[in-house]
Amino acid sequence: MDGTARPVAQPVERIWLSPPDQSGTEAALLAQAVASNWIAPAGPFIDAFEHAIACATGIPHVAALASGTGALTLAYRLLDVGPGDAVWTSTLTFKATIAPAALMGARPVFLDVDPGTWTMDPGLLEEALAAAARRNALPKVVVPVDLYGHPADLATIGAVCARWDVPVVADSAEGLGATMHGRHAGAGALMTVYSFNGNKIVTCGGGGALASANADLVTRARKLATQAREPAPHYEHNELGYNFRLSNLLAAVGVAQMSDLARRVARRRAIFAAYRAVVDQLPGYGMMPEAPWARSSRWLSVMVGPDHFVPEELRCAMDAAGIECRPLWKPMHMQPVFRDAERIGGAVAEDLFARGLCLPSGGGMSDADQDRVIDVLRRVLSSH
Repeated sequence: MDGTARPVAQPVERIWLSPPDQSGTEAALLAQAVASNWIAPAGPFIDAFEHAIACATGIPHVAALASGTGALTLAYRLLDVGPGDAVWTSTLTFKATIAPAALMGARPVFLDVDPGTWTMDPGLLEEALAAAARRNALPKVVVPVDLYGHPADLATIGAVCARWDVPVVADSAEGLGATMHGRHAGAGALMTVYSFNGNKIVTCGGGGALASANADLVTRARKLATQAREPAPHYEHNELGYNFRLSNLLAAVGVAQMSDLARRVARRRAIFAAYRAVVDQLPGYGMMPEAPWARSSRWLSVMVGPDHFVPEELRCAMDAAGIECRPLWKPMHMQPVFRDAERIGGAVAEDLFARGLCLPSGGGMSDADQDRVIDVLRRVLSSH
């Protein structure tokens, strides 16, 4: 020891999968909401947030709610989903898509996905609906899911379902900012659900929305979301409802976040493109596809590898380097809680789950941070 002081190594800051990306105006609007004393689940920022969502999506009527799961619950309630009703949805999704219906006693039916979009396969849906019609066993509702920012082919799915008069509820929790066939993700469904959870491209810290072209549905959703209270000076209830209201404080954050949605999408797409430039050079590896009729928001950047690829090996290497990655959604028909549910296909979703990994995609991630991710990516994948 020569007595010379040596610099202490600084801990490397962890890179998260999809942390909140602030616009810079959240604190000011939040302070404004606090100063106004509107710190309840009512207030002007809720109206402004609903208006911002309507303008961004082109869906005229919007109810801002406490969560996307709450919005799905209301959508199923508005369709009178109940015990024994069949609810068809994509198997490659998060549990919240189907859990509210299952809790109402409905029968989940899980459909496989199209390898070109990773969303509900319209051809498979058409075949299954035709077969169900012959058995007099059509579903109560079909719920296509926008996945990782890529919209489902709602135009085709809607046309197929209209043939048998089956309503469509779009789970666009992951689709805000994406477009399909020139329309915003979720547009054209009877009802559409968006999420503003902490990891989404726009967040309130928590929150959701139910949107529809049908004003009556949204009006009824608002009533159910406020304990189904009747218009009386006292508390009068003719039916059971929920406490699904969004706080005016959280809505203020949402207004700030919605103000630069286009920038958020552009940044996520740039992050995806940087990954793709590397991954496409590796034989057998690739990134999540994008249909010619779609423009994904690339909420998450997702890669897939060849048959010998073990995503968990890469995930662990990333974790050791202070980087968070995650497997794809485990298909619903593979989940123990739905072990007895009916499924239609499933091989495509199973294959994607086995070979896919979600990479850090936060809009606030610096180029230097993404270079850290790419360095580990190259090191691990080049060894195979």
